[in-house]
Order: sequence, then C-alpha cells, then structure tokens
Amino acid sequence: MTEDKILQLLRQIKSAPGAGDIVSEGMVSDIIIRDGTVMFSISVPAEKAEACEPLRKQAEDAVAGMEGVNKAMVVLTAERAPSAQQPSSPSSAPKAAPRAPSAPQQQKGPSHIDIAGVRQIIAVSSAKGGVGKSTTAVNLALALQANGLKVGILDADIYGPSIPRLLKITDKPTAVANSRRMNPIKAYGLMAMSIGLLVDPDTPMVWRGPMAVSALTQMIRDVNWDVEGKLDVLVVDMPPGTGDIQLTMAQQVPLSGSVIVSTPQDLALIDARKGIAMFRKVNIPILGIVENMSYFSCPTCGTRHDIFGHGGAHATATEIGVPFLGEIPLHMEIRERSDAGEPIIVAEPESDHTAVYLQIANAMMKQIAGVTRPAPAIVIE
Repeated sequence: MTEDKILQLLRQIKSAPGAGDIVSEGMVSDIIIRDGTVMFSISVPAEKAEACEPLRKQAEDAVAGMEGVNKAMVVLTAERAPSAQQPSSPSSAPKAAPRAPSAPQQQKGPSHIDIAGVRQIIAVSSAKGGVGKSTTAVNLALALQANGLKVGILDADIYGPSIPRLLKITDKPTAVANSRRMNPIKAYGLMAMSIGLLVDPDTPMVWRGPMAVSALTQMIRDVNWDVEGKLDVLVVDMPPGTGDIQLTMAQQVPLSGSVIVSTPQDLALIDARKGIAMFRKVNIPILGIVENMSYFSCPTCGTRHDIFGHGGAHATATEIGVPFLGEIPLHMEIRERSDAGEPIIVAEPESDHTAVYLQIANAMMKQIAGVTRPAPAIVIE
C-alpha cells in the first residue's frame, strides 16, 4: 500500500456526474498512512458539504477495501467564500417591494454528536498551553477510577496529542468487525483514544479547523467506548485555546461539566477566565478550578517556594463564583513519572501527590452525581 496506489484508486471517483476525478481537480489533501490506517480530506465548497457526504463515503469505502488497509478516515473540509459586501449607504440600497410579514425563522443550532456507552463526560480545559492540563487530566481520570468508577479518556488535542506518551501507549486501535468503529486502547484500566495513536508521532497535523473538527467527531462517535462495559465517566483532555475544537465540544457534546486547570500567575488566569466564559455561554457547569504548579517544596531543605505566585486560582474562583478544587504542587516526581508514561497515581498510590488528585476527584464526583444533561443548544437573542 502506497500513496500512489491510493491516488490511482481515487482517480476513478468522479467529483460529480460528467466532471473530472477528485484527484485531478485537487480535492484530495495530503494522504497520511500509518500501520494500515489511511487518513485524508476532500475539499468541497462549503455550501455543498452536506450534498458531498455520499462522495466522502464512496472514497472512504473504496480506500478501506484496499489490500493492507485496516481503516480509512476521510473527512470533508471546506472554505466558505466571502460574501459580497452590501451597500453601506441606505439611499444607495435598492428599494424592496412591500410584503406581508413572515413568521420568524427558527435558528438552527449545531448538530449533536451521539456518544454511545458513556454516562458522564467531563472536559478538562485550560484555554492556555503549558499549565500541565494533560498531566492533570490523566491523573484525575485515574483518581476517578481509583474511586470505583469505570473511566475513559479522550485526547481532543488534534495538533499536539499527549495522552499516548502520558499513558505509555504503543499499540494501535483495532477496527470493530463489519463496522466503521474502532476499539479504544486500554491503559492502566482506562479506555483511551487519541489522534496520536493513528499517525506517526513526528507527523505534523497540517489541517484546517473543519478537518480537525471532523477527525475529533469521528474519534468521539466512532469509538466503541463500552467495549468492556458502559463508562461511568469519559474525561476529555481539551486542547488549549477557545477555537473550533473547543466550541465543537462545548456546543455539540453533552458535557456534564468542565474542570479548569491554571497556574497561579495572572497571565495564565487571564486565559482561564476566557475558558470559563466560553463554557458559561453554552450553559456547561464549571465543576471548579484546579491550581497546578501551585508551589514548590525543596526536597533538600524542605523550604516552600511560590515560583509562579500562589493562590491566584483560588482567588479567581472565589471572585467569579465557582468551586476551588485544590492545589497540585510543582514536583519533580510528578514530572518524571509523566514523562515516563507512569502516572503518579499508578506509580505511587500512597504518596501525598496521589492524595491530592484523589481529593480533587472526590470533589468532582460530588458535583456530577446524578447529572444527566442533553447536548446544549445555542440560543440566539
């Protein structure tokens, strides 16, 4: 199986009756091949995206049927053409003929993503990179599991996936027989999925927003999360920022709540506030704020140092009226265990650091107990 063979096959697929093939017309993106998985996108006009779904499926089915291909992931991506500018002057605008008032049109919200086999979904977000959000997400997922829950973790960071490294996963997802679905990888008891399990670690994901969102949608919808029984909680490790992927998760996925991770300094808290504001706009409950890298205790002299300041996240939580879940110290052991793919909760279950994560997980569990929410709808006022 090579890229040339895939392109040769795709040249047999016409973009429309009587039109050229999708390769000659430049509709096929760079093809990513790894361990039997083939991924690419088909570029179409934004207004024709829905009508082109059969074309996408035709290409996906064709590639999936090739010898040596275990799974094909094909998504549609589109760029919306800028609309023509309307006349700015009221006098220059054409006069419209009078007509009877029509009934107000109902605003359509984004379509909801169905997630089978999951009871509760919690987003772990930061809106800023470099605050230890992924490490926190993994350890909180394991802490929830230690409290008796069946837990999964989804790496929603398409451009910089971290979960494979943090959980030391080297296996590849397997396809469900006679289905487009994939089985997650089990690591330390967690059911895990990440785009990093499907592509080479050194391969940059040079994808536009719509393609990244489509890939995330497939990882949510087409993963057999309940392969070993229904999950009590799915923890989602959100990417930094408040862009397309974050909005897709907030608007289309039935989140039970969000945990915000921040470091104590004002620079990080500015972005944390933006993340909180985004979730609040779509009525996602804020389960609380975690202050990561809260302080450093010198292992030699035992002196405590507030390297990034201290208490900023706690003060912010109080100010904006959300729970403060706890402080996680800046400690070499947590960092070394994370880099080695052996989370501190697994490697040192009796340590003080593990106790902190367990305490935060307990606070989260109390808030999500009995919560069952439909996917939020966007209300346009």
